[in-house]
Order: sequence, then structure tokens, then C-alpha cells
Amino acid sequence: MTDWFSLREPERRKQPFVLTAPIHGRVTIVAANIVAEARGIHAGMVLADARAVEPTLQALPEKPELANKLLHRLAEWCIRFTPVVAVDPPDGLLLDVSGCAHLWGGETPYLETIVKKLQARHYDVQAAMADTAGVAWGVARYGCAPWVIEPRRHADRLLVLPPEALRLEADAVARMHKLGLHQIGQFMHVQRASLRRRFGEHFLQRLGQALGHEDEILESVQPVEAYQERLPCLEPIVTATGIAIALEQLLQTLCQRLQQEQKGLRTAVLKGYRVDGKVEQVAIGTHRPSHNPRHLFKLFETSLPTIEPALGIELFILEAPKIEEQYDHQEKLWEGYGGLDDQRLSELVDRLASRLGTEVIHRYLPDEHYWPERSFRRATSLQEQSTAPWCIGHLRPLQLLPVPERIEVTALTPDHPPMLFRYKGQLHTIVRADGPERIEQEWWLQQGQHRDYYRVEDNAGRRYWLFRLGHYHEKIYQWFIHGFLA
Repeated sequence: MTDWFSLREPERRKQPFVLTAPIHGRVTIVAANIVAEARGIHAGMVLADARAVEPTLQALPEKPELANKLLHRLAEWCIRFTPVVAVDPPDGLLLDVSGCAHLWGGETPYLETIVKKLQARHYDVQAAMADTAGVAWGVARYGCAPWVIEPRRHADRLLVLPPEALRLEADAVARMHKLGLHQIGQFMHVQRASLRRRFGEHFLQRLGQALGHEDEILESVQPVEAYQERLPCLEPIVTATGIAIALEQLLQTLCQRLQQEQKGLRTAVLKGYRVDGKVEQVAIGTHRPSHNPRHLFKLFETSLPTIEPALGIELFILEAPKIEEQYDHQEKLWEGYGGLDDQRLSELVDRLASRLGTEVIHRYLPDEHYWPERSFRRATSLQEQSTAPWCIGHLRPLQLLPVPERIEVTALTPDHPPMLFRYKGQLHTIVRADGPERIEQEWWLQQGQHRDYYRVEDNAGRRYWLFRLGHYHEKIYQWFIHGFLA
């Protein structure tokens, strides 16, 4: 926390500086910078006592909510080194680096890279790497170099560390020091029953986690997708060509895995972690599961120019949050391609949607209703099957208005077709007409008048679909235009 305040006011970095909070009616130090600690000031001291030691000590009130936000931001920044990063309040981070160190040339260069990059951002950092999170936590805070503990040697490093290195409660630590147990090696091999009786179950759990006898699950700040590929860069990528090459490599690796498991992705997200800590991302979606890297690259291609690399991108992550089964269909010798099952149709729709937007591409299925505007519905995907047949016994307009619009009509009585109608201020003289076709409302949905539809053609050759709502003799009838025929 003191680092954050020093970043805002760099002159504090060279001065003794602490953060305080009221505890039990006294102003107590909750954090101290390196300069203050070097002069004997530490967390837990009363501010008045600390100023007696160092009269020039500067103090500011603590901001508890800021510490959590800062830790989460640093944890998200560290995702460039490993997908699993957990927050360890009040001032630590835990990274699961299994399988990551070789990308940086080994464990020691890997740890040094993390520390140097955090120090370059003006944070005071001390880190350690071990087989267990407990040992790494203890060595980073109470140990000394070497900071990378060799495999299966983590128990040996615990021997000389104080009990505080086990992440115990303050009461348990005080009790151990009163008993003369100042190093973990003094009680590490004592019988569990005796330790449980004196220090409780939580003590045994922490000791077991440090030794690797009990699992410790880290809750990552971002859930790791089951289908995710990572590509760290030796040098930050700043060009569009470099971004495209990185995407191609990630798609090849991910699609190869999906194909082996007979799966395809429906959504994918490309994230680029920049040197300055910001994250650039673009996403795509498909109408059918796909593991075709060329097709998926074309979908990303339209969005890649929106990625702003700034000083450079040092890590690319490709995630597939939505995955579905995709079984390869056996090809038939004498039958051609076509229809909704054709993979090429799905890929064409995906490309159109990526350029024009998904809202402009519609597929409709028949619905079991009489009124025309209710007789169809939007399909959710290309695979959705119809539950009712299309009504093909009557000619229907090519374009249907979403809501019928009122018009003025001149017609002979009682049921002759219209002779003239006025629509949007323009008068149309009808030369041909066909009808009426009566369509009733569904009485189980709502009560109301019926519709008598006419197909008409005006003197300009344009064809319309008109209807009269209600009986002519009821004197409350109305005329509407509902569509345009080919």
C-alpha cells in the first residue's frame, strides 16, 4: 500500500512513511515503507512511539478498500506470467506457475523476470518459488536467498524459519515463542496428536499445506477457461502483422485440440496483455460449432485493426468460453452439398455477421397461428428444427409489415375489392384485384373482428396486400395495408 502512495508522490519514496488506522482507541501503524522499516518502525507500533524513534516520520490514514482493489489489479496484471493468480491479503499474491517457467528459460530467470517487471513499476517486491505455496510464502517473508527452492527440498527450507512463516494466527505464534519454539524445525516432527491438542486443527492444516501433505486450492482472480491457449512474446508485439501471426498460431493449437476431442467453438475471445498493464480484446461468435482455423481467422480479421498495441503486447491469450460437440459427418459419394447442414453456409453466415452484425441476419420458422404477423418466429440457430409446416396453400407477400398501417379506401358494397386507396399521401388506382381471403383470430388468444385480405395491383404495376377489418355493414370497419407482393 505504501508503494501506491509513493507512486502518486515520488518524493515519499526516500522518506520514512507509514499508513495508520485507529485500533482500540490508538492510532496504530498498519504499513510502513522500506525506509521506515530500516529505522526500526514496523506495522503494529503506535504512531506516537514511532515518532519518538523517528521525528520526521510522515503518516497518512489507511484506505482499506484501496488495498483490495490494488491487489486485484496487480493479480490481473500477473496473468501474463501464469493463468492462475490468487490474491493473498493484505499484501501478497500467490501464483501457480506449474508448467510456465520453461517459457522464460527456467525457474530462476522466470522469477527474476516477474520481480524486475514489478520493480520497474516502482513496487517493492520479494518473491520465492517452491513446491508448495506455504513454503514460498514463508521464504519470501522470513527467508533469504536462494529464492528458488529446489524440487523436493521445500521441507528443508522450513527448518530454520520462524513459526510466523506458517501463516498462523497471532495467538498461536505468541504461544509457541513462550514455549521456546522459535524455529519450525523444533516442532515439525512432533506427533500430530500433541500438536493438535496444544495448537488446534488450523495449525496442523497450515503445516500440512507447507509440507505438501494437504492440498491448497488457489482461487484465481479470473476463472481459467477449460479451452485456453497462451502465447508469451520474447519481445513486445507492436505491429498488425505480428498480432495476426500470433492469432494464427493460437488458432492452430486450439483447433487441433478441439478436432481431436470432436468439439467446436461457438464463441472465442482474443486477449492481448500490453506492457503498460492494459488488456486489449476482441471476440467472435459462430452459428455452428467450428474448429476450422482458416474460417475462425477470417472472423477475427475484421476486428484485429481495433487492437491498439501501444508500447507492445507481451502476452496473447485465446479463450473459447462456449464449446459444443462437433462430429465429422461421413461424405456421401453421389449426393451433393446444400441445405442448412452445409458447413459452407454456416461459415458464410458467420462472415456476414462479423462484417454487418448479427442483427441483420435472420432465419424464420413457421409458427402455428392464423394471423400473418404471428405465423412465423425467429430461429435461434441454423440447427433449430421446425415444429410446424409452412403454409404454402396461399400466396403471401414478399415483404410483410411488422404492424399493419391504416389506409383510405374507396370500394363498392358489400364485398367488392377496393377501387382506390391512399397510402402515405399517394393515391393508387387499382386495375386488378383478387380476394377476399378471410382470416379469423384465434378465439383462445383474443376476441375481435376478422380480416378479409385482397391482393391488388395498381396502374403502375405495383402489387399490395390489403385487408378490411370487420364486416362492411358494421360501419366500424377499417382498411389496412399489410405487405408488398413481388
